[in-house]
Amino acid sequence: MDYPGNLFVVAAPSGAGKSSLVKALLELDSRVQPSVSHTTRAPRGQEKHGREYFFVSQTEFDSMVANNAFIEWAHVHGNRYGTSKKAIEERIAEGADVVLEIDFQGAIQIKKAFANAILIFILPPSWEELRSRLERRGEDAPDVIELRLKNAAVEMAQASKFDFVIINELFERALFDMKAVVHAQRLKYAAQRRARADTFQSLNIA
Repeated sequence: MDYPGNLFVVAAPSGAGKSSLVKALLELDSRVQPSVSHTTRAPRGQEKHGREYFFVSQTEFDSMVANNAFIEWAHVHGNRYGTSKKAIEERIAEGADVVLEIDFQGAIQIKKAFANAILIFILPPSWEELRSRLERRGEDAPDVIELRLKNAAVEMAQASKFDFVIINELFERALFDMKAVVHAQRLKYAAQRRARADTFQSLNIA
């Protein structure tokens, strides 16, 4: 089904800068809205329920899975994450552009449900820089960092399945690239026709 809004799906290994880039994009472009996923993990730092994630218990998550409330869900680093299909459909049906941060497994599943979804993968400039960023975050123990690096090798091998790849070496440049992807998508024929159906009809463009 075609919707007037666009769905941007952003994935990356931990430490590549995905969350920072999406946050900056949201601050710069008022037409882009965040999609808030459900997770069984505990909040980190200043995270709040309903803002970064909906933090739910294992039992609540099980109930949502049983009721087919998720368009996708997956195990990531020992926790579960899920995306509400209804919430996304409502927003893009209203014409909003929605950006979703997710792991590569979820991104591929979402593409199957929303054929027009735009998949964006964020890469670090090097292994050394990725390790350095994870260490500078100060959120994980050394063994957790090693696990994240091991998972990163698997995750980055999936980059070829995405529509766009952004290498986050210089943050400002990576943000420019992300803005360019969003703007270019809005100008594609199919996207313009969905968003400006009245204009196309008035111009007799089939």
